[in-house]
Amino acid sequence: MDILYLMIVCSVSLAAIFLVVFIVYAKKGQFEDDESPAVRILFDDEIKEKEEKTGNKDKDEKEIGENNKN
Repeated sequence: MDILYLMIVCSVSLAAIFLVVFIVYAKKGQFEDDESPAVRILFDDEIKEKEEKTGNKDKDEKEIGENNKN
């Protein structure tokens, strides 16, 4: 019977710890933006394609110029 009391105390204290941690992170704003991470994965390919079209052209020209120096 003593173990039952110990288990109740442990479970209530663990639940209290999780509640305190949740409240602290909720006040810090951890759970405010719940939509954009789910939507961001849908547009990830479009962002990479835009970077490839604009960013790699300059990068390739620099690499070609550096390779010709040798």
